[in-house]
Amino acid sequence: MTLTREKRLWMYQKMLEIRNFELEVDRLFKANMIWGTCHLSVGQEASAVGSIAALEERDMITSTHRGHGHCIAKGGRLPQMFAELLGKETGYCRGRGGSMHIADLELGNLGANGIVGAGIPIATGAALASKLKKDGKVTLCFFGDGATSQGAFHEAVNLASVMKLPVVYVCENNLYGMSVPFRKASAVENAADRAKAYNIPGIVVDGNDVEAIYEVVKEAVERARRGEGPSLIEAKTYRWLGHSKSDPRVYRTREEEEEWKQRCPIKRYRQQLISEGVDEEDLEKIEKDVEKAIQEALEFAQNSPEPKVEEIMDGVYA
Repeated sequence: MTLTREKRLWMYQKMLEIRNFELEVDRLFKANMIWGTCHLSVGQEASAVGSIAALEERDMITSTHRGHGHCIAKGGRLPQMFAELLGKETGYCRGRGGSMHIADLELGNLGANGIVGAGIPIATGAALASKLKKDGKVTLCFFGDGATSQGAFHEAVNLASVMKLPVVYVCENNLYGMSVPFRKASAVENAADRAKAYNIPGIVVDGNDVEAIYEVVKEAVERARRGEGPSLIEAKTYRWLGHSKSDPRVYRTREEEEEWKQRCPIKRYRQQLISEGVDEEDLEKIEKDVEKAIQEALEFAQNSPEPKVEEIMDGVYA
């Protein structure tokens, strides 16, 4: 599959948007401007962008507690995202949902989810609806390695295989479920090996290679759209920061972290683009535009109104 120059530059831009957004959120949290917690995806930008780049605009996604990157790659609005995290009325959930509840149904983003693995049956249900309605949509389902040990994962994937549903499961394996290494929590080496139990393709891909991810997800999406059922793709990647903002990161070495930082998906893709003829000035322009967009989005959020006390429970459900 050949990627156009425009598509490749879009992927570079989106990875930069995710990285810059997440680093700004990290700064805001440390400045006590964001309450609750956040699960940042610094280092995992390629898996979100490469996967979503393989979709059509009409297709849908489900996300995870580490969902900012998925939202941005699916076209999420940066001002509304910042506003939500800062608890402002102009946020996606009017400032009431925070980091783990951002959704944009108009863009096909069925939402982030604070419960590990909970997006998997939601994506499977969305795919079942698409099959019944014959609307031609494919649902892309993101989850982490820890979710593959949840019962919901096995139940949903089995059902999707039996009914040949148009869904693609993407496991972003960042090697740790909170603080537990995947190798200590799984009887198989790769999460993708579990696809054999459900008679569907299981593919392992370099999660820091945005074009490699695009290729395998594109093939899986086309397979699903043809009515041939789901696939399970495992993107091997790494989160540079802690599991959440309360994570002291005492369970892995700084040498391991540094080794993975040398595999930065953004720097890697930048070098690749330049080596294949993309003008460095074009990339520098994208970098400046992204920095400007982030700052403008943050200013919008900071200047947005707080929710009114008498309306604070509007739209809040238990």
